[in-house]
Amino acid sequence: MSKQLTLVVYSRAKPGMEEELGKRLLALVEPSRAEEGCISYDMHQSQEDPAVWLAYENWRSEEDLASHFEQPYLRAFADTKDEVLDGPLDIRKFTIKS
Repeated sequence: MSKQLTLVVYSRAKPGMEEELGKRLLALVEPSRAEEGCISYDMHQSQEDPAVWLAYENWRSEEDLASHFEQPYLRAFADTKDEVLDGPLDIRKFTIKS
């Protein structure tokens, strides 16, 4: 059985902060993709509501995801996220079944 997991993270920008949130989220893509346990890491912006962003991530294991959360660039985002986010991140974990 695969230990791979998928993380789907929804975020909403404060009014007027859509572009800034996008800039900060897009800055996470390349360093995340460079992590050893990262299978894929993609950032999406809603076509209906530009304030809504979605991160779609696939990780080799729970341990790799835990390591990802400890990376300095992700900690820096977490420390300043309240400047641009309208509410908490909606983080959902999925297990691959097919």
